[in-house]
Amino acid sequence: MIKVGVTGNNGFIGQHICNNIRLLSEEFELIDFERSYFDDPKRLTSFVQSCDAIIHLAGINRHDDIQFLHDTNISITEKLLTACERVQAKPKIIFSSSSQQTEDNLYGKSKKASSDLIYNWSLDNASASAIMVIPNVFGPFGKPYYNSVISTFCHELVKGNNPTIQIDKELKFIYIDELVEIILDEVRNINASNVLEVSHTELSKVSEILKLLELFKETYFFKNTIPNLNSAFQLNLFNTFRSYITHKKFFPVRLTKHEDDRGAFVEIVRLGIGGQVSFSTTHPSIVRGNHFHKRKIERFAVIKGKALIQLRKYNDGEIIEFYLDGDVPSFVDMPVWFTHNIKNIGEEILYTIFWINEAYNPETPDTYFEQV
Repeated sequence: MIKVGVTGNNGFIGQHICNNIRLLSEEFELIDFERSYFDDPKRLTSFVQSCDAIIHLAGINRHDDIQFLHDTNISITEKLLTACERVQAKPKIIFSSSSQQTEDNLYGKSKKASSDLIYNWSLDNASASAIMVIPNVFGPFGKPYYNSVISTFCHELVKGNNPTIQIDKELKFIYIDELVEIILDEVRNINASNVLEVSHTELSKVSEILKLLELFKETYFFKNTIPNLNSAFQLNLFNTFRSYITHKKFFPVRLTKHEDDRGAFVEIVRLGIGGQVSFSTTHPSIVRGNHFHKRKIERFAVIKGKALIQLRKYNDGEIIEFYLDGDVPSFVDMPVWFTHNIKNIGEEILYTIFWINEAYNPETPDTYFEQV
């Protein structure tokens, strides 16, 4: 088992890496880290001694004082390496640099200086290192106005605002799950050094991204339609967009019920994509689910009976609850990385229709069991 520490573990990339490491507990052990360790030599030394590999993500991306940003980024790298030297610890250090490291700005210079410090330290100490030059990263839960233009656009659109484009240029993107897998492969290759320019998986203009996100909003919010997702990039972009929705404000969505002397008809979902539709009956007091998905889009629609649907973001304590009644047909969509369940809280059998955007495949189930 490889013991892995992650600096910057509360940031966008850091949280995703740590969550994936927790899911791979038979392969990795996650070593605790807090940013305060950089100001506590004793705890920082204990941290580096405990690690076989350190994924060094800590730093500042944006700050009003650019010189402070530059100096801080270099300082925390120096502190990390000093702690290693203090006890002759030789963990493999995997550093997330930026494509800006070749540009003439203080942020880029801080990344280049940190890269050089780690590379030279690994040579001097016969240790492994990986310097990774990373393109623009996007995915669920990114911080708007900080991590990515995609994060900012999603946040603005969900809030009902009209985002503006400052500079419309072509950008290189990689999805967070794709990046995490590349980083974890570097951890697995524990004794090898590498200088790697991470390849982007999508090339798109800013205006094209905004146009897609606006289409997602129009289709999903106002037409109750899952949009036509023609590529992995569009699926990842849609799941990113959905992660900015405040579930307690948006769900449950009431469905239109058409009744006549024959009975009732309710449309559950309109699709621009395929998938799998199923239904279940659930006896009183029984709970289904308690799992989450990293890529799938899933909808629960209660058509008869009374149900409690619960959601909780993975590695978070807040539980979101929805009470649904088949007399008022409604649905709740499950965001990625939220474990969820459904319980029959009535006295009769509960009838639920489920839709998911891909048929179940036991080879890649994308189903992770976790109690809400």
